[in-house]
Amino acid sequence: GPLSERHLMDVRLGELPTWLATCDFSPQGLLGGVQKGWNSYYDKYINVKRGGPAGISMLLAGYCLLSYGWSYQHISKISFLLQE
Repeated sequence: GPLSERHLMDVRLGELPTWLATCDFSPQGLLGGVQKGWNSYYDKYINVKRGGPAGISMLLAGYCLLSYGWSYQHISKISFLLQE
């Protein structure tokens, strides 16, 4: 597509000055760029599909790690007493 519609990661190094010249650096343009970046981040990392076996297994794995962390002091005291 046209150079002005490409994302930064799609622009080659030699095309960078020309691409920067097509950018809108007005306050409204910068605000629009920030908003577009936030929407992209939100869609990729926050607004993802929920459910499925992967999500449930990650939830269970997190619960196991959290439970182990809570009881680690207790486990370490018992293992220390058994070593004596």
